Amino acid sequence: MNVVIAGGTGFLGRALTKALNADGHRVTVLTRTVSGPSQAQWDPAKPIGAWIDTVSRADAVVNLAGESITGRRWTPVRKQALRDSRVSATSALATAIAASGRRLVFLSASGIGVYGTSERHAFTEESPTGSDFLADLCREWERTAMQAAPAARVILLRTGVVLGHGGGALPELARPFRFFAGGPIGSGRQAVSWIHLDDWLQMTKWAMTNARVEGPLNLTAPDPVTNAELALMLGDALHRPSLITAPAFALRFMLGEMAEAAILNGQRVLPAKAQALGFTFRYPSLDDALTALFAA
Repeated sequence: MNVVIAGGTGFLGRALTKALNADGHRVTVLTRTVSGPSQAQWDPAKPIGAWIDTVSRADAVVNLAGESITGRRWTPVRKQALRDSRVSATSALATAIAASGRRLVFLSASGIGVYGTSERHAFTEESPTGSDFLADLCREWERTAMQAAPAARVILLRTGVVLGHGGGALPELARPFRFFAGGPIGSGRQAVSWIHLDDWLQMTKWAMTNARVEGPLNLTAPDPVTNAELALMLGDALHRPSLITAPAFALRFMLGEMAEAAILNGQRVLPAKAQALGFTFRYPSLDDALTALFAA
């Protein structure tokens, strides 16, 4: 297959490019700064140029473009930047796909933040969406991706917390434990819907080639855990204690609204569609996933 990846230089994009190349697919990465022969220059704010021809020749387009949600306060300026980095890239790709005249597969990133947060309820692809900033952002992101239909089979990659080497959440989660300062965050009761990087890659490739997969797809493991359980298992995997609680008030002070939506409140998200369609997880349990990651 000819696969085009936008956002291919990030944590997930690099891993997906490597995995697809290993499977014998031809991958072209859309990037602002070209540094190799398998890359094509693009600027989503200017939806014209040779990259449109690259998209029109693709069998599948994967959209992973977007600035990181975490790490900085959600000021009004930051919120607008998060929105623009997602919606403008997605709109440019959807427009190019719709005009291509070919039937493509369009896998467009989203997040489990679309469901909002809850300590009591579990969410599947059939669940209603939430009402906070992340939910609003994901809804607009997904609506923009759906502009590629019916020219494409559109898959909305509602990704949870991806655990793998080389980036993502794992280095940040592990850092305090390496200094014997790890433990739960806030109450510890909030659910963490995680997935091993290998399973994220396999599910993305499976969805790309499985004609039955369409619309929202939860990329999470079937066994979410609480933050306290995550801390205990992470401590065990690193042979470190899990005793020091990060207080909620400190996170609220440092990060404001982002602390509530992305860290202190949780989402128990289940991969109902993937399981119903026969996808098999290599790492269904967090204990096994962490053991494999830290043994590598």
